[in-house]
Amino acid sequence: MIKEIIHTDKAPQAIGTYSQAVKVDHTVYLSGQIPLVPATMLLVDGDISAQITQVFDNLSAVAEAAGGSLADVVKLNVFLTDLSNFPVVNEIMGRYFQPPYPARAAIGVAALPKAAEVEMDAIMQLPPQEYPAC
Repeated sequence: MIKEIIHTDKAPQAIGTYSQAVKVDHTVYLSGQIPLVPATMLLVDGDISAQITQVFDNLSAVAEAAGGSLADVVKLNVFLTDLSNFPVVNEIMGRYFQPPYPARAAIGVAALPKAAEVEMDAIMQLPPQEYPAC
């Protein structure tokens, strides 16, 4: 088993005792992302649409740092403080993902860090590296 810690300055820095992502062989476990702007570490200005967009941008940056993209996501967990915002998640998710879509769960929660309204984490499966024949 090969374990690698993933880090990028293009996504918010960890605000606790965790890594942005951990890669084990071809699987990448992306930690939960809230709508923090990486440069300021403050919540993005705007409504729930702005927050959801920022979360997808953050997940995308971590996925790229791990050598993949959101197209490699096989499982997505969405945490919302208000489940009535779920249609907005679906609408914005359609801008970031193409069929076949990843498996997904949507969970209503009482609160999220920094008073965010949305958090998402993901599992990504990378294709095996192909090396040219010697």
